Amino acid sequence: MPDDRVTLPTLLGPHVDEASVMRSLQSVIDPELGVNIVDLGLVYGADVVDGVARILLTTTTPACPLGPYLTDQIRWALLAHDGVLDVDVEVTYEPLWSPELMNDSARRQLGWPV
Repeated sequence: MPDDRVTLPTLLGPHVDEASVMRSLQSVIDPELGVNIVDLGLVYGADVVDGVARILLTTTTPACPLGPYLTDQIRWALLAHDGVLDVDVEVTYEPLWSPELMNDSARRQLGWPV
């Protein structure tokens, strides 16, 4: 007899992995620097469990006024992703962001030596 139960993964559609979430987050640009938040090293963690994307984010300084803006942009970027039903963004300052967290692409964009 076939199993006709509907499972949550079936309802959610395609599996969403960290790599695809990070690719989506590359569309979120820090408007002050003109570089995406992934290359800047602002994303400390990303995963999707049962359709909920959980993002651990920092800003360049604790006093940065862009936190709410970045959070909204992250939500829009990820809710457009098949399989993401909700987005939970946590902002942390542990550890504090530093320029060493930027990748080579961000360094080049900002004119820093690579």
